[in-house]
Amino acid sequence: MATTLNICRIDCANDDAREAIFELRRQLSPNGNVVSPQGRARTLAAFGEELTPQQVIERICADVRKRGLDAVLDYTAKLDGVTLGPAEVRVTRDELLEAYRAADPAYLRTLRRVRDNILAFQSGILNRDAVMRRGPNTELRLRYRPLRRVGVCIPGGAAAYPSSLLMTVVPAQAAGVHEIAVVVPPTPFGGYNTDLLAACHALGVTEVHRIGGAQAVAAMAYGIEGIPAVDKIVGPGNLFVALAKRQVYGEVDIDSIAGPSEIVLIADWTADPRFIAADLISQAEHSPGASVLITWEADLIERVAEALVKQLEQLSRGDLARESLERFGALILVHDEDEAVTLTNLIAPEHLHVSTSDPDRLAERLTNAGAIFLGHDTPVAVGDYAAGPSHVLPTGGTARWASGLCSNDFLKRTSLIYVNREGLAQIAPDVRLLADKEGLTAHRYSVDVRLDDHDAT
Repeated sequence: MATTLNICRIDCANDDAREAIFELRRQLSPNGNVVSPQGRARTLAAFGEELTPQQVIERICADVRKRGLDAVLDYTAKLDGVTLGPAEVRVTRDELLEAYRAADPAYLRTLRRVRDNILAFQSGILNRDAVMRRGPNTELRLRYRPLRRVGVCIPGGAAAYPSSLLMTVVPAQAAGVHEIAVVVPPTPFGGYNTDLLAACHALGVTEVHRIGGAQAVAAMAYGIEGIPAVDKIVGPGNLFVALAKRQVYGEVDIDSIAGPSEIVLIADWTADPRFIAADLISQAEHSPGASVLITWEADLIERVAEALVKQLEQLSRGDLARESLERFGALILVHDEDEAVTLTNLIAPEHLHVSTSDPDRLAERLTNAGAIFLGHDTPVAVGDYAAGPSHVLPTGGTARWASGLCSNDFLKRTSLIYVNREGLAQIAPDVRLLADKEGLTAHRYSVDVRLDDHDAT
């Protein structure tokens, strides 16, 4: 194990921090094409030629749309190395029940507690119908209804992720979605992971399919034998899943085009360097993952660097985290907290941890982040696993305009408008004038024909 860490260091007094950070963001965005050597090898074996990730996605989606389940099974064999028959794709109710009965009781109790935390938060923020009356002649309503059917992507390549199941399924359930289809790769960490299957049963999920990657996204978007098309696709995944979601958007809705995990940590002299190092590593271990410290305390950077080296030597995924920290991490020295706020808002990170003496004061000025964690004792892991807000968050700078997944994302809203004849007469002059300005004579006539001839002036 290496005893040093070649992590990028940036001094804003001398270096162009913005350029360096934006280059990291570019590499980790869906346009950055960060693909592992193993992934490139699988692409070459499956298609017989070098293709960009976008080209791979276009071929897979077009093929699944044309050939349906046969194409999905072909890509499952070529890309996942697993040969499935049509009857083996869907996890049976007996398999789900068996996994649940065999699960550790302590694990099931944790699932129930976390589910309750998420459900309480997501139900509490749920949009409600609204009614506005303008006198006795006009009524306006905004009505919310849940989506009919939702597809959920759960990763299963390097680890099992029951937390992602909780953070996607429970908000949908809070919104009232009745049909939830879960797709997960046919791997020991995915569709054959008993802990994950037990979590599905505990949450009342009955439709689970052992398919992953772009072919699973395409299957849910277009509909194939055994998997009816969904209205929306949510959930994390690798670059190919993100690009596939972008490809099918418009056919269905999606939550986001998410990239690798990222954290920006703002810290002052009151922060414990051990805590900071642990938070930076916790996102880097996703591999890839971007971890950035911003501080105006030069001494803190040195102490964090030392803590990083020490902790990387002790952690089982230390090698993976080290690679991410050296490729996509940074320790940035700024002039003061004003510069820290400005730079952080430009980065617009997925996770933002404010580890300062007065985090609430600083947070008021931090406008661009997927989720903000306040104080020395609030690690990102609390939000990742148990607090209540979903951990499906905007990445790659999209927190400038995008938000994290929540129960309201599973609702569609419809306006309902009612006017009686008196109400129509009151609003008619404005409708007529605007219709005349736009030259849409039939719009005007649809009002005129309902009113007395002497009113149609």
